Amino acid sequence: MRGLLSSPVCLTVIWFLSWSLGPSCAQIWNGEVSGLQYGRLGSNITLACGKSHNSRMSVMWLHNQRKELPWHKVTSDGKLVLLEANQSAQGNYSCHSDRGSHLHSISLMLGHPPAQLNVLCQMPNHSYVHCSWVESVNTFLPAKYNASFRGSHETWKPCVVDVSQKHCEVILPAFWQVYHMLAVTQTNALGSHTTYDRIKLDKLLKPDPPRFLKVEQLEGFPRRLNVSWSYPSSWARLDAYPLHFQISYRPLGSIYWSETFISETSVVLYDILEGHVHEVQVRAQDLVNSDSQWSEWTNLTIAGPWEAEPEEAEVTWTYDTDASYTDSESTSTKSHNVDSEDDGDLGLMILLICFSVFIFTTVLSLFLVMWMRRRRRKHNAKQEPSSVVKMKSMPI
Repeated sequence: MRGLLSSPVCLTVIWFLSWSLGPSCAQIWNGEVSGLQYGRLGSNITLACGKSHNSRMSVMWLHNQRKELPWHKVTSDGKLVLLEANQSAQGNYSCHSDRGSHLHSISLMLGHPPAQLNVLCQMPNHSYVHCSWVESVNTFLPAKYNASFRGSHETWKPCVVDVSQKHCEVILPAFWQVYHMLAVTQTNALGSHTTYDRIKLDKLLKPDPPRFLKVEQLEGFPRRLNVSWSYPSSWARLDAYPLHFQISYRPLGSIYWSETFISETSVVLYDILEGHVHEVQVRAQDLVNSDSQWSEWTNLTIAGPWEAEPEEAEVTWTYDTDASYTDSESTSTKSHNVDSEDDGDLGLMILLICFSVFIFTTVLSLFLVMWMRRRRRKHNAKQEPSSVVKMKSMPI
């Protein structure tokens, strides 16, 4: 056995294995635990090659296991400086000795510190406030949120935050307070920022749209529609905080709306256009608080008023002397058509008679006028000779 281990072949194999495993053993024993480092986009980022690095040893940096690095420089003590780092500079960095042994690795994430948030609050009833927010500047970094709420003369109370959905909820706010303040603090690895939003609850109040809108026709009334609906489910205190409603309706295709206001949950519309389908929608507002907002409109509901069904003509059969059946309906229809034709002929005859009388009267009038003029001329002709005789018999 001792001769086998001391043989040249065995010694060669042992030397090769020790040489090939040397760097890996150094990587295991000399390497440090990878860390996570955050940096600001557009700034210079400095990465150190671990605490145990000998500053006299030259190092080599890799980015995502590649030698291609962003715009950078390496200091004399082996630190890597990324100049005006952008999104492409993110990733995993590792530093190695000149012999190739791994010394340290770092994961780099770049982003922005928190900034002002855009906050939107909603109040569907008197006992609940829902506030959500979005970033005005995308930080590109994971963040934590903390929110609190208070009235004008109250201490800060926590607002229950849902980080994933970026919203918070306030239960039973002091509605009698005129103004309220919401504070939302965003924190990430580069800092924190608090956004304040001033709220006036009476103007923030906006009910949800009414539910179960139903439009029905009223039998026997072709110009009426019955409209009914229910309170929104989020409006719990029906007696303490009543709602009033606006009903808007129009014939399908018209640009003009009619409207009516009511505090009940049903109404009969009396001015429906007969024979036309109509569009109907409803919205709600707090009855007591006139400064509150109107809800959104319900979805349009389409319905038409009652229409009388056309009466079906009764058909009776009679038995004539020839033992055949005749349709009385067709007979009555024919007789009706005959009567209509007779009425038309009678009217035409009357019109012709009137026209004939008018022509006859006109001709007769012309004849009388001509006769009178002729007679007058004869009379004047007789008087002229007598006058001449009288003039001759007068003494000169």
